[in-house]
Amino acid sequence: MSNKKKILVIGAFGNIGKYVAEVLSKKHEVIKAARKSGDINIDITSVDSIKEAYKKLGKLDAVVSCAGETFFGDFETVTEEQFYKGIKSKMMGQINLVLIGKDYISENGSFTLTTGILSEDPVKGSVNSTTVNNAVHGFVLSASKELKKGLRINAVCPGLVEVSAEKLGAYFPGHVPVPMNRVVQGYVKSVDGICTGEVIKIY
Repeated sequence: MSNKKKILVIGAFGNIGKYVAEVLSKKHEVIKAARKSGDINIDITSVDSIKEAYKKLGKLDAVVSCAGETFFGDFETVTEEQFYKGIKSKMMGQINLVLIGKDYISENGSFTLTTGILSEDPVKGSVNSTTVNNAVHGFVLSASKELKKGLRINAVCPGLVEVSAEKLGAYFPGHVPVPMNRVVQGYVKSVDGICTGEVIKIY
C-alpha cells in the first residue's frame, strides 16, 4: 500500500516554503502554490481565491501553509488598519485554508500552518506578529478537538531561520539562527506523523 500523498504547499517559493516543497516532493506528490506563481495561484487573503483553488484541485491528503504576512513596526504608532494586515493574512488567511479546506481533505488528512518564535519571544516592532501567531496557535489547539474524519492540524513554529539571518538578524538580537534542515523536519513530522493540536517548535 502506497503512502504517497497529494499535498498542497502554499507559499512554496518563499524562504521556508521552497525547502518544504522540495523535501516533501521526494516522497509525495506536491502541488506548489503562491499568489502569482506555481502550479496554482492562491491568495490566502481572499476567500474566493481559496475556494476556487480547492475546487480545481479536488481531493487532497494534506495542506501545508508557509504563507502569511504581518505588520512590523513601532508599537507607539501602529494603527488598526496596519494591525489588520496580519489578521487578514497570516491569521484569517491560514484559518480559512482550514475552514474551507476541511471539506476537500481526504480522511485522516492533515493541515500544517506556520507561525514563529515571536509568539513567545517578541522583539521590538513585533506586536502584530506576536498577537497573530498566538491566535493561530489557539485555533490549532481548538480545531484539533473538533475536526472530523480523523483530520489532524498542527502549527510549525520556527525560530529565525539561517537563510533569513543575514537580512533580518539585526531585528532579532540574541536569537540563534536555526538550520533550515531542522525547520523542514517540523513540517515532515506534521504531515507524515500522528500528532495533532501541536505547536511544533523549532528553536
